[in-house]
Amino acid sequence: MPTENHFTFRQVGVVRTKATDDEVKEMSGQMEATVEIFPEFQEALDGLDGFSHIFVLSYLHKLRPEQIGPLKVRPRRFLRAGLKPEEVPLVGVFSIESPTRPNPIGLSLVKLVRREGRMLHVEGLDVFNGTPVLDIKPYTETYMVEQYELAEWNRQLLEKMENTSS
Repeated sequence: MPTENHFTFRQVGVVRTKATDDEVKEMSGQMEATVEIFPEFQEALDGLDGFSHIFVLSYLHKLRPEQIGPLKVRPRRFLRAGLKPEEVPLVGVFSIESPTRPNPIGLSLVKLVRREGRMLHVEGLDVFNGTPVLDIKPYTETYMVEQYELAEWNRQLLEKMENTSS
């Protein structure tokens, strides 16, 4: 049996939003929030002004124990869109954006609306009030992909979703 490696991260900030947990779940990435960076990390924000988007890496602190570890799940976004569970395949968590994963780490690409000192006002965040922030990275040209492919199962579900909503 392989030895497990454990890592320690330093929390650099916290997410602040007026949205309830249920509202966050319903908004599905459309939420406005403030990322409060702790005073000892404020200097790390120098140069961030002017970027339109940033990545927020977070610790998904509200996951229940049974949500940490399953390796296969049904993608929730298709279920929330109205597809029936039997229409949505079980797929590996590395192939979807589910919070259910071996490590409860969140990655959100958000619009940076403005910065006020240590406060980053953002749109598009999809985590709860009080979520610990592990890191911030700017969205730069190195992340831009001109052409990308979706897995066949994903493409088919998107088409099915479009047909359901029409």
